[in-house]
Amino acid sequence: MSRIDPIQALRAMLAIRAFEDALAQRKNHGFQLLSTGEEAVAVGLTSALGPADQLLTGGRSIGPALARGVPAGALMAELLGKVDGMNRGRAGRGHMSAPDYGFFGAHAVVGGNISVAAGVALAKQMDRDGGIVAIMFGDGACGAGALHETMNFAALWTLPILFVCNNNQLSVSTAREASMAPAALSDLGVAFGMWTRTIDGLDVAHVAEVAAEAVGHVRAGRGPAFLECQSIRLRSHSTTARETRSRAELAELRARCPIQRHAASLIEAGLLDAAQFATLQLEATAAAAQAVAHAEASPYPSAQEVLQHVV
Repeated sequence: MSRIDPIQALRAMLAIRAFEDALAQRKNHGFQLLSTGEEAVAVGLTSALGPADQLLTGGRSIGPALARGVPAGALMAELLGKVDGMNRGRAGRGHMSAPDYGFFGAHAVVGGNISVAAGVALAKQMDRDGGIVAIMFGDGACGAGALHETMNFAALWTLPILFVCNNNQLSVSTAREASMAPAALSDLGVAFGMWTRTIDGLDVAHVAEVAAEAVGHVRAGRGPAFLECQSIRLRSHSTTARETRSRAELAELRARCPIQRHAASLIEAGLLDAAQFATLQLEATAAAAQAVAHAEASPYPSAQEVLQHVV
C-alpha cells in the first residue's frame, strides 16, 4: 500500500507547478528544463525515500529537488544566480546540489549522472549507513553507454541503487519508439537480473506504492532495481526550444495532467472539493511568489568569488 498522504501529494505537485510557472514568467530565468506534467514521478518517488537516502537527477532537476525538500527560496535563488542559493548561485539547474536534504545533485550531461550515482551507492554500501541511492534520468539517457555499464557494475556489486527512468516519451523531439528498441525501457534491467517494473507515471499514488516496493527491495540488500515511470511533458524541451508537437497533441496531453487527475480522484472520493482545490492552488502560487521575492532580495556573487573553490 502507498504511504503517501493524498492531500500532501497534491500540495507537493502544485508547489512544483507553481514554482516552475513563476520561474518561466521571468525574463531572466536563464536556460531551464521544466518538468510540467512529470510532477507525479518526483513526488511519488521521493515519498519512498528516507533521510539517509540520496537522490540524483539529470538536468530536469527542479521538480525532483523541490519534492526532496530543498527549500523553494534557496532553489529559486540558485536558479537566478544569487548567493542565497544552495550553491551560492554557481551551479544553477544543471549542477545544483543539496546533500543535506538528500538531493546529492543534478547533472547537465545526458547520462552523466548515472555513474556518479553508482559511486555514491558504493560509498553507502561501504559505510553501511542503511541508505540507498535513487538515480533519475529520462528515456533519452537509456541509449547512453554509461547507463548499461553502470547497471552491470551495480548488479555485480549488489549496489544499493534504484534506477528510475522518467519516460516522458520524447528525447528533445525524438519519439521514444524511434530511439529505443525494447518494448519497455525497464527491460534494460532484465539483462542484469534486476527487479523491474513499468508503471503509469501520471498516477502519484501508484508511483509512491511501487517506488516503496522498489526501495524496499534495494534497502534489503537484494540488489539494484529499475523502475520506468511513463509520464508526459507539457512544455517544450527547454525554455529556448521550439515546440515540435501540434496543438491537438498538446491538448490531448493536457487532458492527462497528473495534477488534475489526482485532484479529480480526491474530489470523487469526497476528500476534497473544488473550493478547497482552488485554495491549494492559491497557496502554491503564493509560496512560489515568496520564493521569487527571496531570490530577488539576495545579491549576486561578487567578482572576487569567481576563483573561490576552483581547483
